[in-house]
Amino acid sequence: MKNILIPMANGAEDIELISIIDVLSRAKQYGANLNIICASLEDDLNVELDTKMVLKAKVKLSEVDLNSIDAIALAGGFGGMTNLKNSEKIKSILQNLNSQKKLIAAICASPIVLDNAGVLSSEFTCYPGCEKGLKGTRLNEPVVVRDNIITSAGPITSIYFALTIVRELGFIEQYNGMLDGLLVNQFGIKF
Repeated sequence: MKNILIPMANGAEDIELISIIDVLSRAKQYGANLNIICASLEDDLNVELDTKMVLKAKVKLSEVDLNSIDAIALAGGFGGMTNLKNSEKIKSILQNLNSQKKLIAAICASPIVLDNAGVLSSEFTCYPGCEKGLKGTRLNEPVVVRDNIITSAGPITSIYFALTIVRELGFIEQYNGMLDGLLVNQFGIKF
């Protein structure tokens, strides 16, 4: 069983957060032994996304057994990223996971959170313009994997990002099945 933490922050980019949750949930349907922990950054389980849509988290971050986490995936959106960046708990989780070479994934503006925690890879991708002031080199790619760090560019790349998380967690059979099921192979999409 792999436990992946998805911190849900107010102001998160809707497409990115929902895509991560959706694709990981589909991986479970395809047989991935995966526990998805959707945790609100705040004490309120209701999280207001960038478009003002409200999603309900399963638990509060304060209730999560952080010693059991195998991976973390951060959605972007400037407001969501700012809330994640300002969380000392998120910073500590990122540093702890990185010290154990566990999977860390961030999309859109959230590589800023990784940089703030001192775990950003020397090569990464992010939403164009968000690389200013970050240590490392932004690559103009939809998804970049460097060691245990996955980064992605933004809303349109969010499904590719989530599929890459599935693959990098070692669920290769489910990943390949989802490439067919989500029509990635049908249209010859490369990422």
